[in-house]
Amino acid sequence: MKVFNSLTNRKEELHDNSTPVTMYTCGPTVYYYPHIGNMRAYLFMDFLRKTLHFLGYKTNSVMNLTDVGHLTSDEDEGEDKMELAASREKKTPEQIAEFYTNCFFEDFKVLNIEKPEHIVKATDHISQMIDFIKELEKKGFTYKIDDGIYFDVQKFSHYGALSNKDLSKVGVNRIDENSQKRHPFDFALWKFVPKEHIMKWDSPWGVGCPGWHIECSAMGTYYLGNKIDIHTGGVDHKTVHHENEIAQNDCMMGHQVVDKWMHVEFLQVDGGKMSKSLNNIYTINQLVEKGYSPLDFRYLNLLTHYRKSLNFTFEALNSAKSALKSLKNIVLEHKNSNNHINAQNLEIYKQEFSEAIADDLNMPLALGTLWKMVKDMERSVEVYQMAMEFDKVLSLNLGQEDEIPEEIVKLANQRLEARKNKDWALSDSLRDEIAKLGYQIKDGKDGYEINKIWFLIYY
Repeated sequence: MKVFNSLTNRKEELHDNSTPVTMYTCGPTVYYYPHIGNMRAYLFMDFLRKTLHFLGYKTNSVMNLTDVGHLTSDEDEGEDKMELAASREKKTPEQIAEFYTNCFFEDFKVLNIEKPEHIVKATDHISQMIDFIKELEKKGFTYKIDDGIYFDVQKFSHYGALSNKDLSKVGVNRIDENSQKRHPFDFALWKFVPKEHIMKWDSPWGVGCPGWHIECSAMGTYYLGNKIDIHTGGVDHKTVHHENEIAQNDCMMGHQVVDKWMHVEFLQVDGGKMSKSLNNIYTINQLVEKGYSPLDFRYLNLLTHYRKSLNFTFEALNSAKSALKSLKNIVLEHKNSNNHINAQNLEIYKQEFSEAIADDLNMPLALGTLWKMVKDMERSVEVYQMAMEFDKVLSLNLGQEDEIPEEIVKLANQRLEARKNKDWALSDSLRDEIAKLGYQIKDGKDGYEINKIWFLIYY
């Protein structure tokens, strides 16, 4: 398998599948609802893990949950995200973390994203972070100023390699004359906090909380050791967060820790950035409320390579919804066929599919191979079985029929009759009964539409 390494800017071969692939993924800061841009990164992680499994690899993967309040930007200033959320919702940071972690994994479930082998919370690993910083301190890479312990980037000769930063050309990042930092790119390993700060811990340097970047380094090496095959994350992390992880890891261990860095590009909305001011930040839940299946969004992600920006529009989502429905119908025609063909005739499609996903996750080409197979080949059980093999990677539930149970249709017809008779109390009662059974009914001009409720509305 070949993957594109952001550190070297070229495709590189993975080791053979005789040993597990170790992999670290930057997880969410659990202080608010995840949006569809966030979920693109985790769909990418899922396609990668399932591709590895399809190609005969085992994986040993870690994803962190940032339940320690790091600051509102990549810089070492601003307000604490967890404490802002706690204040906004009048809850403890722990309650905030638990609620939004559950929301995050609800999205995982309905998007068919498989959890990595290790899901690790920052708050459970403060001691590992302190030990990591102590070791960096022993080796002379840290210094102390009034607001915390900082990493001295000028002592790491490879700093900037991932994002092409030049330490001698800091441009707009000049140090403020009041700053005690030795270089603008120096970053906090441990931040001192005032006594009213909620999330704080004792340390050899004073009461405080860990810097954001240290948690991934400490937890990644704690679970995966001093050599990690792949580190994934969003392209927005390249210039600061991942650059700082490299500095910490390599200075701590004395060698390059992460072999390959893989970054997924941004999801745009209507050709531009998502922003609250434009009211175009959508959650999976909101897509469901608009009548889409979460798997329509998963299908949409398969149409664009992970290293290209994905432009989300409702027109594109409608097309994805229609295409997925058509694909499922064709696959089910194969499933329900009594015909049989020689399975050897399908090996060319399996080879083409495998080559596509092994070439840096070329999912559009892999999906095209599936379409070609199910459309061109004679209807047969063997084609269905091969489609199910491909669906181990695509995870579109291609073999599942979307028929509405007879019981639900009966209740819906009773409700339609109640509405005709203007019996609104009975109509509402039947709607609620249908919802309890896991379906949503939408009234139309000439009748109704029934959709499966994918999960409980979490807001």
